[in-house]
Amino acid sequence: MQIWVDADACPKAVKQILFRAAERKEIFVTLVANQFLATPPSQLIKAIQVEHGFDVADNYIVSKLEEGDLVITQDIPLAAEVIEKGGIALHPRGELYTKENIRQRLSMRDFMETLRSAGVETGGPSSFSQADKQQFANQLDRILAKYKR
Repeated sequence: MQIWVDADACPKAVKQILFRAAERKEIFVTLVANQFLATPPSQLIKAIQVEHGFDVADNYIVSKLEEGDLVITQDIPLAAEVIEKGGIALHPRGELYTKENIRQRLSMRDFMETLRSAGVETGGPSSFSQADKQQFANQLDRILAKYKR
């Protein structure tokens, strides 16, 4: 298993949790973004900077993803592709995307996009909270507990 992070919009607190998990579980973590990202010195943690452009980071992750890899992303279409390829997709707020819930998430995303394009003010997500951080850490621990080296 390797952990891939759609890192452009990933909260700093989530990255810190992942860095600690990499060392604790001896698992590779790769952050993918279209900007430079600093990472702690570690053989297990690296950052890949891709070109700017629509879905460039997502496409990079999907091209490198292997069955059983974990992807941290807020991007619902990327999560759907990860699941389709046999990977595990986890939202930075701790929601596990599954075959059972991804279609609903895609439909809601498309509906909200339609509202926004019609000029409806939909607001954005709430601030990343301590509860979100804890929920992510707990879900990550559950996933990694199943991981065998």
